[in-house]
Amino acid sequence: MLRKEFQGKQLSLLGLGCMRLPVINGDDAVVDQAAVEEMVALAMEQGVNYYDTAWAYHGGNSERAIGKALSAYPRDKFYLADKFPGFDLENMSKVQEIFEEQLRKCQVDYFDFYLFHNVCEANIDGYLDPHYGVMDYLLEQKKNGRIRHLGFSCHGKLPVLKRFLEAYGEHLEFCQLQLNYIDWTYRDGKEKVDMLQPYHIPVWVMEPLRGGRLARLSETAAAVLRAMAPQRPIPAWAFRFVQRIPSVTMILSGMSNLAQLQDNLATFSVEDPLTQQEWDRLLALGKEMTDPKALACTSCRYCTSHCPQGLDIPHLLAIYNEARRADGGFRVPETFAEIPEDKRPSACIGCHSCEAVCPQQLKIAQAMADFNAML
Repeated sequence: MLRKEFQGKQLSLLGLGCMRLPVINGDDAVVDQAAVEEMVALAMEQGVNYYDTAWAYHGGNSERAIGKALSAYPRDKFYLADKFPGFDLENMSKVQEIFEEQLRKCQVDYFDFYLFHNVCEANIDGYLDPHYGVMDYLLEQKKNGRIRHLGFSCHGKLPVLKRFLEAYGEHLEFCQLQLNYIDWTYRDGKEKVDMLQPYHIPVWVMEPLRGGRLARLSETAAAVLRAMAPQRPIPAWAFRFVQRIPSVTMILSGMSNLAQLQDNLATFSVEDPLTQQEWDRLLALGKEMTDPKALACTSCRYCTSHCPQGLDIPHLLAIYNEARRADGGFRVPETFAEIPEDKRPSACIGCHSCEAVCPQQLKIAQAMADFNAML
């Protein structure tokens, strides 16, 4: 297992993200505990020592699942990361209540790494508001040893990142960014990494496969990569891309089954750096894959817990993107055959609750209205 040094700790370069754990019968809130424990056993055996969960993952059950799985191992054999869910503004006044509950759910006395979750345009005022005292409380927990390292994740644009760093940069030890060979330019990834440099803040990578999109390339795109390195698996290209960024210390992958874990373990077991030519070709490919018609949903599913209609928004957006790209070739009956009438785009009431927690800041309600009109 490749490793990176962080403040005297040797972190596995691959971290197990717990947003896409195996589930039962397709229900995102029902985690398959036995499958999780099997994955954790293999990960621990192969040297993965970093596990990343959050309050909202799997309808609140990710913390319980990974906490139970890790409870079988000595506490000093793994690093556990969790996050304060300020992406939902209703939580801003509940930092103490939520933090204590997270410790209980995870069955630990402290978190090795703790983050402000998803600093963005919608919540930065709350994060910085002394009335809520989020930073004050988290610094107190760090002083008491219940947080060992404090950081943040950010889906916001450059001005938001700049503002957060200017306010709290002296207290922040790491930053989790959405980085991959599409978002390096499409979402200002390079500029965000550069902005962290004066603060000496290393990068944790989230969405290296962009919600799985970079693991499932078109045959045309895949052929381009195979022509350069026929034996390298398609997902490995995305992982090698972010490995080449000097300040990257941790790469998270949300693995949903044992096979994905096994593939990723193989990728992270040996050094296989990209050449400059390969780096340049990936960036060019990423630009070619940027579809102005598509909504950049990564299926994080934050939105589903806030939808009063119970819509499977990520699934509907995936169909919406397919329909927009189809240029008249989209077939409604086949696509919607298994979706109940009350779970289709027409059921959206335009309340915008989903948009309030969307890390990508997508205009979901408008997309549902457009999709309904299209249908």
